[in-house]
Amino acid sequence: MIRSMTGYGRGEQVLHDRTITIEVRAVNNRYLDCSVKIPRVYVFAEDTIKSLVQKKVGRGKLDVFVSIDSSAADKVDVKLNKPVADGYYSALTQMRAAYGLRDDISVSLLSRFPDVFLVEKDQGDAEVIAGDIAQVLDGVLDDFNAMREREGQALARDIREKAAAITALLTEVEKRSPATVVEYREKLRQRMEEVLAATQIDESRILTEAAIFADKVAVDEETVRLRSHLSQLEEMLTKGGAIGRKLDFLIQEFNREANTIGSKCSDVEMSRLVVEIKGEIEKIREQVQNIE
Repeated sequence: MIRSMTGYGRGEQVLHDRTITIEVRAVNNRYLDCSVKIPRVYVFAEDTIKSLVQKKVGRGKLDVFVSIDSSAADKVDVKLNKPVADGYYSALTQMRAAYGLRDDISVSLLSRFPDVFLVEKDQGDAEVIAGDIAQVLDGVLDDFNAMREREGQALARDIREKAAAITALLTEVEKRSPATVVEYREKLRQRMEEVLAATQIDESRILTEAAIFADKVAVDEETVRLRSHLSQLEEMLTKGGAIGRKLDFLIQEFNREANTIGSKCSDVEMSRLVVEIKGEIEKIREQVQNIE
């Protein structure tokens, strides 16, 4: 299945009392480039995220956004900060003795002082959280790839239409090429008649010149190779998979053959056909840039 490099996916699940929301967005890129945006406290899961992305995505610039609401899963551990509490108690007793104050030191009083208690938030087991994130991401990537496959099918249809247009234009080129030789031979005969006037024309000379011209403008080899490239294009589209780079190289070969045909053009009609062929090739090249 052919995939576009552009796509979007989103998913949300509640796992172990944590609401995990993940979004994936991608645009074209020569290689796979994955950027992860995740709260710093969960950055330990970044490698897990990138590893999963590499398994399911071949090319593209991906941004993975992860947000986690763990308020329902928060566990708070409150401990007495004894050194601080001891310091406050010692200072209070010294104050009482120095000023002859009434002894009213109590738990309620000490608890009001800052840092008497240590409040620690349990972040949970890293492996469990990373596994939960991977579970949500797996589903998001499936949806993301499904969207890219739908776009890939549209790209393949468009490329096939343009390839068919090139095939039709090639047929016209192949029909027109021999006609240019005939026309050249007739023009050569006319020029020789004008120059030589009453003198008898050397028919063999005309045939020789026409043969040399035919050899110079012959495009049979180029059209055969271009048709072969068109067949390869169809094979790749049918086979599917990560074929973007291969298609890019193949389109370069398309251009090479089209340029060679253009260099051999001997009349306006042939030039027009080659320009149209090159135009269709360029349209295919633009679409190929979107394929993984």
